[in-house]
Amino acid sequence: MDRFVLHPGDYRVADRPVVMSTLLGSCVAVCLYDPVKRVMGMNHFLLAERRHAEGTPLLASEAGRYGIHAMELLVNDLLRKGAQRHRLEAKAFGGGNVIGSNCKSEDGFNCVGTNNVRFVRDFLERDRIPLVAADLGGNQGRQIHFSGNDYSVYVRQIPIKHNSKVIEQERLYWRRSLEDHKQTKEEVDFW
Repeated sequence: MDRFVLHPGDYRVADRPVVMSTLLGSCVAVCLYDPVKRVMGMNHFLLAERRHAEGTPLLASEAGRYGIHAMELLVNDLLRKGAQRHRLEAKAFGGGNVIGSNCKSEDGFNCVGTNNVRFVRDFLERDRIPLVAADLGGNQGRQIHFSGNDYSVYVRQIPIKHNSKVIEQERLYWRRSLEDHKQTKEEVDFW
């Protein structure tokens, strides 16, 4: 069986049994599947808005737009492969506060994991996609493997003392995202 490794910002859809794997910290991976049509997919997203306040509606922020973008890409590709929206089921993982594990600040900033968990639960509820399994939140990283044979997800908790690899991966992704954003802004001509 083929295996695909997803990095932050990636997603993959398959209409045959494969294994999709990823390493999560503050990021969230959503595994969606249609058990009748036998199509599956997974995304891996870290919200792009660095300063998202806990009380701000996610749909009004860049953070929410990025999460919506990641989810819509996944859902739409599953539908293109023949899935039916009313049959989709979800499993969600990640959202650990590994970068700033003390997320009890008054303004809710820098609690990326907490905001990701809230976003994915709200999105699935609003789209009426049942969340049949989840391992979300906390302050640990996770390694997950999503199997297309029976849609099970194998989760390995990463001990807090080993979170440095997860944190470095997320910081690298943040850095690349900011550089891409800056480069895009510099290339725009205004008339």
